[in-house]
Amino acid sequence: MYLYIVNKAQLKNNIMRNYLETLISEKGLDLEGTIIEVEGQDWGLNIIELGAVVDYIMASGTANQAKVKDTLVKIDFHNGDVMHFFKHVAKFMAI
Repeated sequence: MYLYIVNKAQLKNNIMRNYLETLISEKGLDLEGTIIEVEGQDWGLNIIELGAVVDYIMASGTANQAKVKDTLVKIDFHNGDVMHFFKHVAKFMAI
């Protein structure tokens, strides 16, 4: 028998990642196959996989993740396009 000790931050990260992956799957999107194109200031066109955007969100801290989830829930509730939000996040990643 193994005893796993998980701190609260790890548990929240796992819950958030699961939420994002479930939402993406339900929308018929793919972490690796869905590509986002955004213009960067220095390099011009940036091609970013949706999975990289999810990783960026996961690295942003629990407070920001909570805001991301709240925003995505509102978008989903109103039958909006979550890709518009993910593209918005990708703009912060663009070089």
